[in-house]
Amino acid sequence: MIISLVALLSATLFTGAAFYITLVEHPARLGLGDGPMLQQWQPSYKRALPIQSGLAVIGGVAGLIAGYLTKDWLWVAGSVALLANWPFTLWAIFPVNKRLMALNPRLADFESRAMLVQWGRLHGVRSFLGAAAMLLFALPFMR
Repeated sequence: MIISLVALLSATLFTGAAFYITLVEHPARLGLGDGPMLQQWQPSYKRALPIQSGLAVIGGVAGLIAGYLTKDWLWVAGSVALLANWPFTLWAIFPVNKRLMALNPRLADFESRAMLVQWGRLHGVRSFLGAAAMLLFALPFMR
């Protein structure tokens, strides 16, 4: 089914982007000084937001449709994992994002660095939610 492939592809792209940010981009960013680190994070976040949120919605909705059509709980479970990124982001990450976006990079200091370290840990959760969804969406293809 095409809708199943859309769900799996969206979850895979979401997970790849999330792990890239968690394992590559953010650790490299943490190697910068406080001001440049924040200055790099702000536009990066703005660019990643529509991509990752869009992939989560597309994959989650496609997975729910596949679950409805196939009556296979794995699609629904994968959709729940992928769509869980939305409430997790709004509840746990968005307050940190909002504070970081409001800061002037010229005034960055140890506090903004601590917030970015916290942001990285929180973003890691998104990576694992995506990986769980990807695995759950892949399992029906292995039967």
